[in-house]
Amino acid sequence: MKPTRLAAAGLITTLLGSLVAAAPANAAPDTTSTTSTSSTSSTSSTSCTTDPATPKRQFRAMWISSVVNIDWPSKASQTSPDRVAAQQAEYRELLDLAERLNHNAVVVQVRPTADALWPSPYEPWSEYLTGTRGQDPGWDPLAFLVDESHKRNLEFHAWFNPYRVSMPAPGGAGADLNLLAPGHPARQHPDWTFAYPPAGVAGSRLYYNPGIPEVREFVQTAMMDAVSRYDVDGVHFDDYFYPYPSGSYQVPDDATFAAHNRGFTDRADWRRDNINLLIQEMNGKIKAAKPWVKFGVSPFGIWRNQTADPLGSDTTGSQSYDIISADTRKWVKQEWIDYVVPQLYWYIGQYPAADYARLVPWWAETVRGTRVQLYIGQADYKSGDPAYGPFWQNPRELSDHLTLNRSYPEVQGNVHFSAVQVRANRLGATDIYAAEHYSRPALVPTMTHLPSKPLLFPVVTRAARQADGVRLTWRQPADGAGPFGTATSYAIYRFDGTTLPGRCGTADAAHLVDTVRATAGGAQSWVDTSAVPGKRYTYQVTALDRSANESPASPPAFVLR
Repeated sequence: MKPTRLAAAGLITTLLGSLVAAAPANAAPDTTSTTSTSSTSSTSSTSCTTDPATPKRQFRAMWISSVVNIDWPSKASQTSPDRVAAQQAEYRELLDLAERLNHNAVVVQVRPTADALWPSPYEPWSEYLTGTRGQDPGWDPLAFLVDESHKRNLEFHAWFNPYRVSMPAPGGAGADLNLLAPGHPARQHPDWTFAYPPAGVAGSRLYYNPGIPEVREFVQTAMMDAVSRYDVDGVHFDDYFYPYPSGSYQVPDDATFAAHNRGFTDRADWRRDNINLLIQEMNGKIKAAKPWVKFGVSPFGIWRNQTADPLGSDTTGSQSYDIISADTRKWVKQEWIDYVVPQLYWYIGQYPAADYARLVPWWAETVRGTRVQLYIGQADYKSGDPAYGPFWQNPRELSDHLTLNRSYPEVQGNVHFSAVQVRANRLGATDIYAAEHYSRPALVPTMTHLPSKPLLFPVVTRAARQADGVRLTWRQPADGAGPFGTATSYAIYRFDGTTLPGRCGTADAAHLVDTVRATAGGAQSWVDTSAVPGKRYTYQVTALDRSANESPASPPAFVLR
């Protein structure tokens, strides 16, 4: 072996030794914010007291809806003199909001009605971009959405609606196939669709028929096109599978059941199996294409009531298992999804149909013992709106939800519906929950079943004051080389004074000041604009892979003046 290779081998050996010696404190599990003790090596253990108000890991996101221009892009942007610039500016403003609230992800609707916010070879351009169904907007919105999100180090979860083809008239195409975009697959295959409620009834719209095997294959192919071509971090479904009931109208699938029943004699069981197949197959296709991409579903908040099933929740509301054929509990128990975000859009107490305080423990018990992570869907849209009753006039209602969640370690985050409602901040409710629960940045929870490789700790090469703050510069040893993983982002921790933070210094987010996306090239750099002039600080940097697995912390870097 040549001397240069010997030197390199020595460096790697030293770093590997440090990797073991400097392993991050795991006394406080990343998925909780409580005090606990666990072994960090074969010979020692460390107990770290953490603050539940500053959890190190917590999924924080808001839904950004494109359907009927709820959140993005706005309806007004379609007639802007420079529509593309206006829509890009609108999206950046929503990302500014996410950053201010210390969110770490966005869930963006990219296929609202069997259409696409990217140049899909399978489906037409979404009307919500230009106001015209099928019209080419002249740019690739999805590429921009993903890139801008990653620049802010926000995970991008692509939100798809599998079966909805149109929205009701007069704004949407309703039940009229001829009003869909020219060349729309539903126009080419009218037998793939049904209208519900029936055509001519208020609210009628078109759906792809979940019972037709070719339909299930087609919608998966259309969605996987985006997964394969874009650097998304997650795939996300909401609660729309079979249509929600409307009056006494029945879903018109007699012929489909006769032709494709697969031996089922009970139509309700068959419908549920149709959706089960969609979920199971979609998960398999995602993981086969990109094993690191997460798959999550945001179902209606009640699976079944105890009165219908002893495994159900202490509620009396509508049941997704029965009304939309969504057996969400099975998806969790079979681990066909990586995370679940039940839409718990109800207040705490005095609401036996669906009490938030009864549903959170039910969902916590449901995911317990599985690898499926639980985040809660929050109804920011109800806060301060008189239409939803007096309980939603309490500015603390949403913050109280997040406080209650702390009692259940299975709850690992929240997703807020929706972006414009978060921004509206009615009653100051957003400010309250952000101050009490999102005061520090947080890393997304890790998923141990996703692929990963060990990361070496970063080496800070410079920490110096400049006019706008303290600039840190660091490098990532063996980045993506050999058995080592690739750093997708970095976490920066800051401590007052000159100190040796120890193993517990990074156990929660009390000292986490920022996370930043890795940039191309060796040297990484970041400026602490909040540093107080003349104050002494100690900094540590950790590396994170794309699944947020964290390296040991760098040796401390001191700023003395």
